[in-house]
Amino acid sequence: MTRAVGIVVPAYRPDPERLSGYLGALVDRLDPAVVRVELDAPRPDVRDRLAPLPDRVEIATADRRRGKGTAITAGFEALADDVDTLAFADADGSTPAPSFADVVDAVADGKADLAVGSRRHPDADVAAHQTFARRRLGDGFAWLARRMLDEPLYDYQCGAKAISADAWRDVRAHLYEPGFAWDIELVAVAGALGHRVVEVPVRWEDRPGSTVSTVGTTFRLARALVTARHRARLLGDDRLHELLDSQRDEQSLIERLAVADAEVREAD
Repeated sequence: MTRAVGIVVPAYRPDPERLSGYLGALVDRLDPAVVRVELDAPRPDVRDRLAPLPDRVEIATADRRRGKGTAITAGFEALADDVDTLAFADADGSTPAPSFADVVDAVADGKADLAVGSRRHPDADVAAHQTFARRRLGDGFAWLARRMLDEPLYDYQCGAKAISADAWRDVRAHLYEPGFAWDIELVAVAGALGHRVVEVPVRWEDRPGSTVSTVGTTFRLARALVTARHRARLLGDDRLHELLDSQRDEQSLIERLAVADAEVREAD
């Protein structure tokens, strides 16, 4: 059975030539209904430097850096009513299109509700490693996450994931993290709501020039891990976490996006 796939590519200060090539490869290999690039705070020449793109590629721009989680959420919200499977891939193309297709197929073929690409899985093919510091920090975080979350994965942060549109509609209201910690929260919430989470080994190649601060991001991820565990417990009717949550007053990502859209409409 043919299932429509929508792909979101969050991008902040991307290499235009590399991004153009990757978008073309995604279209050629996966034949998606649409590929939506969520481009944050683009430099003036970025769009001009993108090679001619397939008709199925659309670009949505934001005048500020929203964060990975907000960008993907915005893209998924824009596509969810028109496709059966939603997926995202990092703009640097670290997961080549054929390997990314394995992640998408796990959901499109009904094997998983959420498929998590994994560069740390024993069967993963890592063509080029991160720096020693990034690799050790990443390994340490993954070790800690496996012990704190109910979904025991090798890798929570690889930029290649897919989710069914039905599962997305279930988890969307429970996501709050705007940045790189969004992946952790997505996995924790999906698992807590009873969705099938499957880890898919990928081919992966580190790309230099990351805009992510290694130490700063690691601290934010650690803090978000605690929060994600709390939200997963809350969804599981843990009374202690319900009490803790009663002290919070925070908008989810989709609520914040709705407010921002309303402000734009008023300004127009």
